[in-house]
Amino acid sequence: MGIITVTNAGVSLQLNDDTLGYTVVTGGESWSWAKDYTAKIVTKQEKEIPFSSAAKIRHSIWKTGVGDGIRTTYSGFCVDGQDVPFSFETIVWIEGVSGDVYFELVPLCDEGIDIKAMYWPGYMAFEENSPKWYSVLNILQGLLLPNNWENEVTKISFDGQMCSAGAYMPWFGQIRERAGYIAICKQPWDAAYQVDHPAGGPYTHVGMRWLPSLGKLSYRRVMRYSFLGDCDYNDLCKTYRSYVKETGLFTSLAEKAAKTPLVDKLIGSAIVHKGIKTHVAPGSAYYDKEHPEKNDHLTPFSVRTQEIKHYKSKGVEKLYLHLDGWGDPGYDNKHPDYLPACKEAGGWEGLKELSDTIKDCGYMFGLHDQYRDYYFDAPTFDIDFACKDPDGSVFEMARWAGGRQTYLCASQAPFYVKRNFEEVFKHGIHLEATYLDVFTCNEGDECDNPWHRMTRKECFEYRNACFEYLLSRNILPSSEEVTDWAMKSLVFAHYGPYDFMLAGPDAPRKGIPTPLFNLVYHDCLILPWLMDRIPGKEDYMLYALLNGGAAYMDKDGAYPNTDGAFDDAALEKQLDEEIKRYRIVAKLQERIAKCEMVRHEFLDGDWKQQRATYSDGTVVTVNFNDQSYDIQLPKEK
Repeated sequence: MGIITVTNAGVSLQLNDDTLGYTVVTGGESWSWAKDYTAKIVTKQEKEIPFSSAAKIRHSIWKTGVGDGIRTTYSGFCVDGQDVPFSFETIVWIEGVSGDVYFELVPLCDEGIDIKAMYWPGYMAFEENSPKWYSVLNILQGLLLPNNWENEVTKISFDGQMCSAGAYMPWFGQIRERAGYIAICKQPWDAAYQVDHPAGGPYTHVGMRWLPSLGKLSYRRVMRYSFLGDCDYNDLCKTYRSYVKETGLFTSLAEKAAKTPLVDKLIGSAIVHKGIKTHVAPGSAYYDKEHPEKNDHLTPFSVRTQEIKHYKSKGVEKLYLHLDGWGDPGYDNKHPDYLPACKEAGGWEGLKELSDTIKDCGYMFGLHDQYRDYYFDAPTFDIDFACKDPDGSVFEMARWAGGRQTYLCASQAPFYVKRNFEEVFKHGIHLEATYLDVFTCNEGDECDNPWHRMTRKECFEYRNACFEYLLSRNILPSSEEVTDWAMKSLVFAHYGPYDFMLAGPDAPRKGIPTPLFNLVYHDCLILPWLMDRIPGKEDYMLYALLNGGAAYMDKDGAYPNTDGAFDDAALEKQLDEEIKRYRIVAKLQERIAKCEMVRHEFLDGDWKQQRATYSDGTVVTVNFNDQSYDIQLPKEK
């Protein structure tokens, strides 16, 4: 066994040419890949091809004007008894200025292997049965996973794909005692990660995999590892905050408000989520065969208009209405051909009366719309504009209310957004915000139709173009959840919750809920928070206060037992009490919405006692043991 070693900036990088595993030594700490890790290629036929199976593996020293490292070339692979030309390089090097270690995967020849994923770089050895050893995971708002956590964690939303609810931010990290690392994915659109934590531990393995782009590795993939001493999860978040500032992705609410002053109007608004028409098609997974009368429901626009007037009469000063099911087909039906306004509910006249009433009250109005799900019964449906896989297939499912659907190629979405909203404007509907469903929750799509070939990266660019169109019309864009690829354009979201909030109240938790996203981006985005009080468990208002966010004052779930709406999980609240609770949250939000969350901490080793400190000096402390909170404002100078 031979060890190849390079050093720079006080960092030692070692490659074991027998196992192909790496070790990084820095600051008196040694970080090594787990001994059982095998770097590999997995084919679409689920065959595993270890890197070590290459007939030719050549190592050399990599030295440039900015750093030193180790370059390895892999070639001579054999698949099903046949030699294939597929080859690639790995370059692992230390940056001289920062001491960061870059792991780069570089394709040389993409032919001969039908790639599903490439698993590299490897996961770190992280084997210690201790709560002081924990992994930092960007699953939704974020969580910490102690090595001795009682529940198994192996499944991640969207299979761990970056740029989805499985990873609001494209990084992960691990802390042992007071030393740690953060691994940042520099090309997250074609990347994913996986977690292996058995019930009770005593280890957690977090590793990367690269996904093909239109069937090929195509381009260089890079992970940046920063190793920190005397650190915790706050330091990892602040390292990433510095990174997104360096790359130009960071865009503050103050900047967005300067561009579109409506941002300030939205800050402190009560969030009200209501619907108009529900129609569940017989082919939908939600169709109720036993009680078919439950598949259709209608609330006239006039009812929502009276509700708005009632809120005003109750003294609610600021409000944003998010309206579902306003189109004639009903909620989640026939997209992108959603027009006209629902005729049974009062048509364009009824929607305009609602819009005018909202405007007269000084409130804000937004419509729910959808430009990913592409329904086969949409009047203009054309299979040639659905996303096509490189193998020529077109995905189908029938989960949502409208039944049979595929995905619209995102290259078409900006055209449909413009077509539909220009029609809305023609009917005098006054919008100051709106909602494009799933864009910032679901993973990116790719399409291999030569008319509109699209990579995942381009998919996100097309989605962002839809947000920019809305901004050009002085409309604040929102989407389902949050992701940092949209940070320059997105103003707010449906929510950015902790992962446990979207499960049943008794579901086992994956780890300790921690506001990782807000530690990076609190002053960049407005996040509404659920306000449910779970009997015998938690008051979610405390999370809204801790995170300095907006408050849902009234929220109807689009589907039963999803989206955080559980019939047995919330108390019936009277409107006066809802308004009182909203005002507590809004008062704080108006003070600190544009402030950085500079630090979050758990008190006395108890994750149910938490504190957040903001850049203006505001300190918010919550205690989920007795559902109490304390807000300390800075002294006036």
